[in-house]
Amino acid sequence: MQLIDWLIVLLYLVASLGLGLYLTRKGSGSLVDFFVSGRSLPWWLAGTSMAATTFSIDTPLYVAGVVGTRGIVGNWEWWSFGISHLILIYVFARLWRRSEIVTDAQLTEMRYGGRPAALLRGIKAFLFAVPINCIGIGYAMLAMVKVVDALQLWQSVGITPGDSAKLWSVVGVSLLVLLYAGFSGLWGVVATDFFQFILALVGAFIVAAYAIGEMGGMAPLLAQAQQATDIDVLAFLPFGFKDGGFCWSDAAGISLTTFAAYAAVQWWSFRRSDGGGEFIQRLAASKDEAEAEKAAWFFNLLHYVIRTWPWVVVALAAIALYPMLEDRELGYPRLMLDFLPPVLLGLVVASLLAAFMSTVSTLINWGASYLTNDLYLRFIQPAASQAELVLVGRLASVLVTVLGGAAAFFAADVTTVFRLVIAIGTGPGLVLILRWFWWRINAAAELAAMLTGFVIGLLTSVVPVLRIEDFGVRLMVTSAISVMVWVSVMYLTPPESDETLDAFYAKIRPGGPGWARQRSRTGLAPAQDLRKDLLRTLAASFLLFGAMFAIGGFLLLKPMTGWVSLGVAVLGWVGLRRLRGDRPSLDSSRIVS
Repeated sequence: MQLIDWLIVLLYLVASLGLGLYLTRKGSGSLVDFFVSGRSLPWWLAGTSMAATTFSIDTPLYVAGVVGTRGIVGNWEWWSFGISHLILIYVFARLWRRSEIVTDAQLTEMRYGGRPAALLRGIKAFLFAVPINCIGIGYAMLAMVKVVDALQLWQSVGITPGDSAKLWSVVGVSLLVLLYAGFSGLWGVVATDFFQFILALVGAFIVAAYAIGEMGGMAPLLAQAQQATDIDVLAFLPFGFKDGGFCWSDAAGISLTTFAAYAAVQWWSFRRSDGGGEFIQRLAASKDEAEAEKAAWFFNLLHYVIRTWPWVVVALAAIALYPMLEDRELGYPRLMLDFLPPVLLGLVVASLLAAFMSTVSTLINWGASYLTNDLYLRFIQPAASQAELVLVGRLASVLVTVLGGAAAFFAADVTTVFRLVIAIGTGPGLVLILRWFWWRINAAAELAAMLTGFVIGLLTSVVPVLRIEDFGVRLMVTSAISVMVWVSVMYLTPPESDETLDAFYAKIRPGGPGWARQRSRTGLAPAQDLRKDLLRTLAASFLLFGAMFAIGGFLLLKPMTGWVSLGVAVLGWVGLRRLRGDRPSLDSSRIVS
């Protein structure tokens, strides 16, 4: 990098810090101000922040590694979450906003009662704030170190650091993030997220454009990428139809069991099946239920339709240009270093830094919200003043940052850590869905599902004698054991009390047949038409995946795929138009007879 590139990066860092600190007053009034922005976020800001959170510096490296080793079809590892994200739009977004919680762990004591509910809340808060959250921060830092190393940033100013020095430099950037995330709370996080996401997305498009230009166009790029691999690197799906029947591709980059686990298990079994974590924080921070639903839609469009293909194109170019590259995750930064001119290189480096900072700032604030709201306020100092809670939130932000930095020293591979996060979070998803719609789910069942999934996922991932190499089989085994355990525990323990169930139903008013007794007792009609919401989700699936594959088909010179996918997208759009209409609300005057 040249001086002008460093100046661009420095300007970006100063601007981010200045914007975050400028918003300090907006997040200093109370716990709700600090962690959910006073419940005043507009949909476009909440949705962009959700997308920025999932676009870290590790993401383009991860996609480059996936495409380089398993082909485009390997992206179903994260595309499959689109199903649960679409369910989030129509089924859960309004329910989460209606709950008026600060963290998703807080919902446990609204849905369940007594000591089991308190225990569950405390365990969830600790697991999400410390091990799971800090692993996330750690592997984001690991990816940043790989980029710093690949771009030879320190070498460009005459410094040759060791591995630990590189990591400490990344920790230093994280401390800068802590300055504005720790002072301004969620307002500072989402405001900087907005500009960081735009910059990160522009950077991805710049790298993709230069990659296509370097290869002489899309056609030679695709041809050389396919020639450089033994798998069908360009396939969107690992199967097809031949001689009138279904057939699995011999050149598929993933196994049948792995794809089946992605498409049929992972989206409902993962711990974020009903939204989860930082997404819920954004929905809870939205102005109202309608804004929360719009925010979820906007996130899906940004996450799947818009930014998928720049990453894929760069990954394919890296295969073609560096066929002997041992670590496929380094293809993205290698392209930047080899082909981007000064100024643009500085801009794209700043864009990757923006992606890193947006994710780390979210994880800092999110982790601190559990420590403050669900541990300190709930168990240590229930009478704490709002000023005290804001101070504790800032101190918790420091603790989360330090623990995340420590985790980075033990991580070695971005894709491996990503899979570990999925594995240890698999298992409780079905319980998290059913708790909204079936009165019989109790705290013991959710606790059993969460702990079983965590333990089985960890053992089958890191213990050599128990490790399951096929990732799809690992997910299926973890999910199956978790279901058997939590169903048994649920029927062996008593249900929640009528008082707890009636209070939850009266607050949330979910649809479906699982609350018939509560509707009868309270005399309140549901504020949700579950059947129509599921139909909307189905139509939205056609629209979202159809649009995503239409863009991919036309971009990667697969016109038949493009036109068929476009037709599917139009079918989904027509379905959504037909299902338009007034949504039931808490203000409804209908009373159950």
